[in-house]
Amino acid sequence: MIPPSLPADLKAALEQKLQGTQRADAAARAERISLTYRGGGTSAPITTEADALAYAGARMPATYASVIACLNAMAAIRPGFAPATLLDVGAGPGTASWAAAQAFETLQRFTLLDANPALRNLALQLTEATRLPAIDYRLGDAGKALAEAPEAALVIASYVINELSDAARAAFADALWRRTTDTLLVVEPGTPAGYARIVALRDRLIAQGARVIAPCPHDAACPVTAPDWCHFVQRLPRSKLHLQLKAADVPFEDEKFSYVALTRAALPERPARVLAQPEQTKAAITAKLCTPNGQLAVAVAARRDKPAYARFRRLGWGDTLATPSE
Repeated sequence: MIPPSLPADLKAALEQKLQGTQRADAAARAERISLTYRGGGTSAPITTEADALAYAGARMPATYASVIACLNAMAAIRPGFAPATLLDVGAGPGTASWAAAQAFETLQRFTLLDANPALRNLALQLTEATRLPAIDYRLGDAGKALAEAPEAALVIASYVINELSDAARAAFADALWRRTTDTLLVVEPGTPAGYARIVALRDRLIAQGARVIAPCPHDAACPVTAPDWCHFVQRLPRSKLHLQLKAADVPFEDEKFSYVALTRAALPERPARVLAQPEQTKAAITAKLCTPNGQLAVAVAARRDKPAYARFRRLGWGDTLATPSE
């Protein structure tokens, strides 16, 4: 399992770039950009190096942590997956590419796409200061750039579909899948709206032959219904810099995200997935599961059943459970 913290060389390079900047100014820039994103906006307000640095310092740790969590879940289901090529769509400062490089030592070719010049420039500068191999970072509108991009064994689109209009999302999903020779990972904010975007893409691509690696243990319709929604959480430590840029005093952050990993490959039977933090009482531990038969279920381990109880005590939100009948 890859840890959720930024790699040491990337963290050092980012902090080196931020040296000499006014932290209050950087924090204000980061907050303005975050408000734009939360309001459904795009990266257009990021126009300068200062903007890009502020955004990266505030958001890279959480974005990296959520992508790593998804890649860890994928690897647990397909431990033999060893991609040589990556296509990072809506790459921003390159966060998902660094996560993929940590997860897969086999990666040899990195192609990144984004329309924001400031974020591209920052990604290239950080690449020069880290162990990430040389990248081919193409500047342009995601739709057009994607149509001209090379195919890749692993395609990642993290926190980008929310920037598209409703009309553009279906065509974008199709274009992502056309560029995918093996596996596609799409990550969105862990909100009801983010989950809805993931489900729409999931259903559309399953109809085109895709199979779900994670989080779903099946290819049937999602059984989760409103007001609930399928999402997960990754806790990550905050550095001193991260605390300053987020104007926070809690030494950790919980990033909520929704995702789907799809593949063209055949898959073994997948284990049930824990959809919320298990509830523990004096008598038992209860876990909410999404099961391989496409249904929701509740698994209970009574305290008197010591082996099952001990096993359930180790379960966390997002984990898998091979024998839900327990």
